[in-house]
Amino acid sequence: MKNFENKIAVVTGGGTGMGRELVMALAAAGAKVAMCDVSTDNMAETSRLVLAAHPDATVTSHLCDVSSEDAMNGFRDEVLEQHSTDHIHLLFNNAGIAGGGSFVAGERDEWERTFGVCWFGVYHGARAFMPLLVAAEEAHIINTSSVNGFWASIGHMVPHTSYAAAKFAVKGFTEALINDLRVNAPHVGVSLVMPGHIGTSIAINSGLVHGHNSPKDMTAEEVAVARERMIAAGLPVDNEPDDHIRAAVQAGQESFRDSAPMTAASAADVILNGVRENRWRILVGDDAQALDAHVRADPEAAYDENFMERLAAEGHFGGLAQTTEAGDL
Repeated sequence: MKNFENKIAVVTGGGTGMGRELVMALAAAGAKVAMCDVSTDNMAETSRLVLAAHPDATVTSHLCDVSSEDAMNGFRDEVLEQHSTDHIHLLFNNAGIAGGGSFVAGERDEWERTFGVCWFGVYHGARAFMPLLVAAEEAHIINTSSVNGFWASIGHMVPHTSYAAAKFAVKGFTEALINDLRVNAPHVGVSLVMPGHIGTSIAINSGLVHGHNSPKDMTAEEVAVARERMIAAGLPVDNEPDDHIRAAVQAGQESFRDSAPMTAASAADVILNGVRENRWRILVGDDAQALDAHVRADPEAAYDENFMERLAAEGHFGGLAQTTEAGDL
């Protein structure tokens, strides 16, 4: 699919981050876009930005929790009605949140909420919209995994089970679709997106989705959990005042967004160029390329204590290490 003009594109998680930038880039390329999110305010801002740059663009907003199959089916029905169509051309299963780091010691609700959005959001999206992709003359499904879809870590001694398990599932599912589509719908392409550290607000938004307070409003219990994470990461914060912990968490969240080596807009460009080139495997960012090479070269060492240090020495994932030490993810 070389040209997106007049194509109907569906984007989950369109309110912020890469989702917002995908909506904006697709609209700029002439596509008609339907986005969903759990935040009407964030979608309103995305729409405002799109229409400010392209007043004639078609973009619709739909409130949807992608972890719910009923909600996703409702989103699909709204797209059919509001875009007066019986098919779509592009499906970006992009929505995701962080959280649920520890399977052993963490909260089950948070673990399953993260897995529900990051894996079942993709599954429900594919189930709901696949018949509409097949109904088009040409179509493409794009599933966002992560470098955590081939490396289940964000650093030594930092549990990261739910997000990694979900992203591994997205990777396996998407790769399995390659032959499935070749056999049953050869006019439908598929791409697997694996971003590295991208400048988004996922660290900020995920806590809100899980029902946590913002850093400045963290309860004493939430501060205690953050403090334990920092101590486990080797930070001497035993006697730091609670407000210092709150400030460190906020700084870590903002650092994840602001110190990333690639912006969300640049990531969206890489993704859309990958779709145009019909590539099934889209690594996003130099850090993703480097991590992929290291894991492939020596998979047995991928979870060794000094693995992340070697990457940081090459200039990759340094900001991520600082963020996880602050206890955000």
